[in-house]
Formats: sequence, structure tokens, C-alpha cells
Amino acid sequence: MNQPSSQTGFTLVEVLVALAIVAIALMAGLQATSALTRNAARQTDVVLAQICAENELVKMRLSHQMPGIGEARVACEQAGHGYAVAVTVSPTPNPQFRRVDAQVFDEALPVLRLSTIVGRY
Repeated sequence: MNQPSSQTGFTLVEVLVALAIVAIALMAGLQATSALTRNAARQTDVVLAQICAENELVKMRLSHQMPGIGEARVACEQAGHGYAVAVTVSPTPNPQFRRVDAQVFDEALPVLRLSTIVGRY
């Protein structure tokens, strides 16, 4: 009498389930990598924008003059990337001081805003 042959291996359904699990794991890994890359790019933009904003605020402090009230836009290039800095000088309740805001834009999108108070020397 013939003995039934026992076949070893995986069925088609088992292989498809395993492939689906691997595909889901790879997609999750791809999304995590993409999020890390975007976060690193954003962090780089914030650091470079902070340098631009601090440069403008330090210029105001080092001028040893009371800044005039108003707004100005200044171009700033850091690490080969161009930013626009909007410097706004506004009055305070004490006429001996002025508030200075430096807001940095990457194209039309705001990246960072720093503020300080400048006094009469």
C-alpha cells in the first residue's frame, strides 16, 4: 500500500500573510524615517533662523542709538539658505525703552520670532 506523502513547506495563504506583515512593518519604518528627516530639517531651519534673528537684535543693541519706530525687512543668508527677517520696533509705556521684534521667514512661512527691549544709552 502506498503511504501518503507528507509535503513540507508553506501554503499560499501563509506566504501571503507573511508578506502582508512584512509590508506593514516596512511602511511603518518608512514613515518613521520620513518623520525623523522632516524633524531634522525643521530643527536646522529653527537654528539658522535664530542666528538671523539674534544678529538683527544685537545690531540694534550695538548701535548705541534709540531705534526708530517702524518696520524693516532684512535679508539673511545662513549655511547657503536665504531667510527674510522682519524687524519691528514699537513703543513701550516707558519712553526710555523700545520693544524690538525680529521675525524670520523662510519664503512666506514664519519660522521663528524673538523679542527684546532696547533702552536709551
